[in-house]
Amino acid sequence: MPMLKNSITARIEFSFKGENYVYSSVLNLDLLLKQYVQLPALYAIMATEHGIDTYSYLYEVMQESDIEFTDPQGYAMDYMSHGEFDVQAFAKNWQYQKAASLLQPIANRELGIADLNEHPALKAALVAAYNLGRGA
Repeated sequence: MPMLKNSITARIEFSFKGENYVYSSVLNLDLLLKQYVQLPALYAIMATEHGIDTYSYLYEVMQESDIEFTDPQGYAMDYMSHGEFDVQAFAKNWQYQKAASLLQPIANRELGIADLNEHPALKAALVAAYNLGRGA
């Protein structure tokens, strides 16, 4: 399965010392998950993008506010419900799909299976073995 471009817009609004702050970031979820095994704290990503020191009081106040998610792209849409984005479930599925796409050529070459999606139990077993080998 080719990896789709997965992204989502994250927006946070808060007040600190009488000033209102509104930050918005388009998060490239594919890039983030390629860089990190699991998604890092989205607050830290947004803070860094907007020049906020993660050791500041401004950052602490920012973390007290909810991040609003909009405009999911790719299969990130499947993890968006009523304005809530299930970051952990998305990351888990993303890693699963990545492993499956790496294993597909092996299944084709070694087992003659052109599409692992037609063999869900085998696909799950191969991904589990792949993760075991990675220590995941």
